[in-house]
Amino acid sequence: MNPTAFTIGILGGGQLAKMSAQEAKKLGFNVIVLDPTPSCPASMVAEQIVGRFDDADRIFELAERSDVLTYDIESVNVEALKQLVKEKPVIPSPKVLEIIQDKLIQKKVLKKAGVPVPWFKEIKSLDELENLVPVVQKARKGGYDGRGVVVLRSKEDFPKILKVPSYVEELVEIEKELAVIVVRDEDGNMEVYPVVEMIFNSRGNLLDMLLAPARIDVGISEEVQEIALKAVKALGGVGVFGVELFLAKDGRVLVNEIAPRPHNSGHYTIEACATSQFEQHIRVLTGLPLGSAELLTPAVMINLLGEEGYYGKPIYEGLKKGLEIPGVYVHIYGKRETFPFRKMGHVTIIDRSLDRAIEKARRLKSILKVRGERYEAVGRDNNG
Repeated sequence: MNPTAFTIGILGGGQLAKMSAQEAKKLGFNVIVLDPTPSCPASMVAEQIVGRFDDADRIFELAERSDVLTYDIESVNVEALKQLVKEKPVIPSPKVLEIIQDKLIQKKVLKKAGVPVPWFKEIKSLDELENLVPVVQKARKGGYDGRGVVVLRSKEDFPKILKVPSYVEELVEIEKELAVIVVRDEDGNMEVYPVVEMIFNSRGNLLDMLLAPARIDVGISEEVQEIALKAVKALGGVGVFGVELFLAKDGRVLVNEIAPRPHNSGHYTIEACATSQFEQHIRVLTGLPLGSAELLTPAVMINLLGEEGYYGKPIYEGLKKGLEIPGVYVHIYGKRETFPFRKMGHVTIIDRSLDRAIEKARRLKSILKVRGERYEAVGRDNNG
């Protein structure tokens, strides 16, 4: 193989594409991305075609200039990918993407394969909800980072009902929210990363702090990894998958959802694991052997989110002071505009002690702030 003669095409040019491209460049591969935003984050390290994710012509152009295709976002034109897969490798496959795009179908596939999931029911009429509360209503398509999800505890919450094709799930009493990165290559070889614990920002409903490893018993950790592996096998997936799970208060381990790409819960792997999730992604795309998923050091990851009320050109406050703390690794994605709760970067903190890493992370959260050049007192947005 000659990496310099091989081009990876990525639908999407956000932070996931950027970090994947950085690993591809280390190995000598070329990368080209398709993204509607000029000067997207990945364009800092890759060539860019400016175009929408549903624009079949631009997708075909990307394919013509690439040896393999992948994506860093699920909301792409799957029909165009179905046409391309006959001539060009698409990883993960359009078939897997189609299952994952529709969360109800995803749940049905997992349940049929014996993967534990919360109780769920398709909603054909909103009138059905009256007899089902308390439940969680979820949009079948398009939801992410807390969007497309509403908790309906009683009829008083009905004004929040989603008026889109949806389904409901049981309102699980959650002890911890967990995640696992699973990698599977074309030959069926698999690597599973350590179980991590996710703590969410209650206001933005975005990942606020991630702990690696999760503070759970070894037996539960092994069960979680086995379930995550089973879930990816059930999809027939090849690539990198982020598997999110609930540890319920009654002891059940339940799969919440799966992302067919590198995942926010795997960013810590860049500094803390033998092989990062992004390098694994490139290895799968190019037919190279999988690397070790071993955790080399405890780690904590925090997202750098746009501060409430701030918009426009980002200003990163406390960067110099934050980097004075040992074991701190800052990743700024290069987005040109900030707004409330937007993911602008992340920070990984490594330490031989998870407790010390948590302490450092808490200090960093009080130091590092992403503000904008403009302040508007209200409203809440969250977007990638």
